[in-house]
Amino acid sequence: MVAVPLTLRATTHAARQDGAVSAPRSTSPAAPGAPLVDRFGRVHRDLRISLTDRCSLRCTYCMPEQGNEWLARTSILSTDEIVRVAAVAAASGITTFRLTGGEPLLRADIVDVVRRLAAIEGPSGPVEIALTTNGIRLGEVLPDLVAAGLQRLNISIDTLDRERFRELTRRDRLDEVRAGIAAAAASGLRPLKLNAVAMRGVNEDELADLVAFALDHGAEMRFIEQMPLDAGHTWDRSQMVTRDEILAALAARWTLDPIPGRGGAPAERFLLDGGPATVGVIASVTAPFCGACDRLRLTADGQLRNCLFSNDEYDLLPVLRAAVSDDAAIDAVLHDCVAGKLPGHAIDDPSFLQPHRGMNAIGG
Repeated sequence: MVAVPLTLRATTHAARQDGAVSAPRSTSPAAPGAPLVDRFGRVHRDLRISLTDRCSLRCTYCMPEQGNEWLARTSILSTDEIVRVAAVAAASGITTFRLTGGEPLLRADIVDVVRRLAAIEGPSGPVEIALTTNGIRLGEVLPDLVAAGLQRLNISIDTLDRERFRELTRRDRLDEVRAGIAAAAASGLRPLKLNAVAMRGVNEDELADLVAFALDHGAEMRFIEQMPLDAGHTWDRSQMVTRDEILAALAARWTLDPIPGRGGAPAERFLLDGGPATVGVIASVTAPFCGACDRLRLTADGQLRNCLFSNDEYDLLPVLRAAVSDDAAIDAVLHDCVAGKLPGHAIDDPSFLQPHRGMNAIGG
């Protein structure tokens, strides 16, 4: 990844060496600490922070098995830099930090990251710390993470079949993932959510079984429509299991009642047989929820993104590593990023271009 000096973003889009473009700066930046509100009135309260682009799995819908170009270690944000950005974001109304990757548990100082972020307070009080993980290593570090201030947990599991798991992730580590889920269930950390990407010809026959597995662990199963975020750009819409197909498969076993009051949450949730058990569906492709999106993303190498599918990034590294740096400059980039947010991702538009980064390098 080639860092782009912030000065290139003054008035126009500037081409980057990796083919992406930098985004223009707003002409009237907000005052430091002002709410992060975009042109469409969406108030941003959630910052997804990627800690690394590296992962212990090689899921076919995310990255190739070999030949991955990892981010340079010198470009990876330090814990001090992450905490500094987070503190500025919290002052402008961010209330939730979700740690992602890659696989965030590969970061050696993950417990310290959680502890320091959990100590941040914004105008409305202490922030909330969440984590998305593949579950490997979770049994080993979860007690320390909870003690450090972790409050919410999402664990990815796309199949319960060992051979399928090996083929899908190119690693034979299902036992470790299941052990991590068992540890999470025993921890009492709630809400506990399990995530699965629904894929035609891969796991579409397991959807109800995955829900039952989640219920056995006191968790909510959430199914995600496969999105064009693979590093190899091989996404095929015809291989995606749609929201309607997911719901039809589950309705064969349970009565599904929609839960109102979704707000900015990505998952549409349903009661199973009247509750209290629930299931969620994240239909980013067939039923996008862009109109209520309240999320920003910070990549492991310091790039701010205002949409998961954006090809525009706002580089914080020059600000963070300048000889003379102040928090007002960080706040200005945050507000510029929000000001540049589009009304939606436009996946169905013929002009849509898949992000140049894969999901592992963007952060979930």
